[in-house]
Amino acid sequence: MSTQRITTSLWFDTQAVEAAEFYCSIFEDSRIVSAADYPAGTDKAGTPMVVEWEMLGQRFTGLNGGPQFSFTEAISLAIECIDQEEIDRYWALLTDGGEEGPCGWCKDRFGLSWQVRPANMTRFWTGDPDVAARTAQAMFAMRKLDIAGLEAAAGATVA
Repeated sequence: MSTQRITTSLWFDTQAVEAAEFYCSIFEDSRIVSAADYPAGTDKAGTPMVVEWEMLGQRFTGLNGGPQFSFTEAISLAIECIDQEEIDRYWALLTDGGEEGPCGWCKDRFGLSWQVRPANMTRFWTGDPDVAARTAQAMFAMRKLDIAGLEAAAGATVA
């Protein structure tokens, strides 16, 4: 049993299992934990209802709840990437069938928003306000984030 007490729950129309499989194919140390169909006696009997999966040690639940709700940018999942290679990899995989957005945000093929960013991104915004302003302006011009470009805007490699 998981000791995680807060689990991200995502509402899909009918693609929860497909989404879970997609996410597990992208992130290492991921797996489908369980899946259950709608029970007999319901109008969706025998079709997938809920799926649980883990990505990088975090538990997620996907519900096939129908078309009433869809994802918006008001909620996103942020990936803290260790280097540019990791940013490039996740960006390519998540935007395949999805779409690029500004400032390191993208949507996957299911419409879920992601932030693909360098680890410790706040290092660019804390400290010198002029450095923060330059770095922010550079980021505003980017789609996929470029660590070297952010560091150049900051004026030096930011530790």
